[in-house]
Amino acid sequence: MKLDIVAYPDPRLTRTCEAVAAVNDEIRTLVADMFETMYALRGVGLAAPQVGRPLRLLVMDTAMQDEAPSPRVVINPQLELFGREIVSEREGCLSIPLEFRADVVRREEARLAATDLAGNSFELELSGFPAIVAQHEFDHLNGVLFIDHISRLRRTLYDKRLKKWLNRSNTA
Repeated sequence: MKLDIVAYPDPRLTRTCEAVAAVNDEIRTLVADMFETMYALRGVGLAAPQVGRPLRLLVMDTAMQDEAPSPRVVINPQLELFGREIVSEREGCLSIPLEFRADVVRREEARLAATDLAGNSFELELSGFPAIVAQHEFDHLNGVLFIDHISRLRRTLYDKRLKKWLNRSNTA
């Protein structure tokens, strides 16, 4: 089932999420629905708070269009960043209205330790685009949006533009 996306400035996006206590049928259904939602919106990652669930859970698929899908379920992740700083160009987010994009400084490499849907622990070494996606989605679990990483001026301009758009939407 396709889920509704929680959109900024909803305060649920700024909260730190709780650990998933157990991998059960409810979690498996949520994961399936999150993948359906992510793929329908042509996203590459989706965190549980983006669909209104304050859980430390994310899904991602960083396969390129000419590659077979590579879905990953990440439960209760820990993320270690290393490598040089790189710029994630034109980073966007399914929870950010108006298709706003910005360059964000991220780390080139990451080590992800988590639990999978079968309840097994695993570790992944990620670099480049998959590392960027993991950082972006992991931020959601800590109540951080990619727009929290941009300059104050750029953020203020975006917030003003969004406020005007929301006012027009509410009066229409």
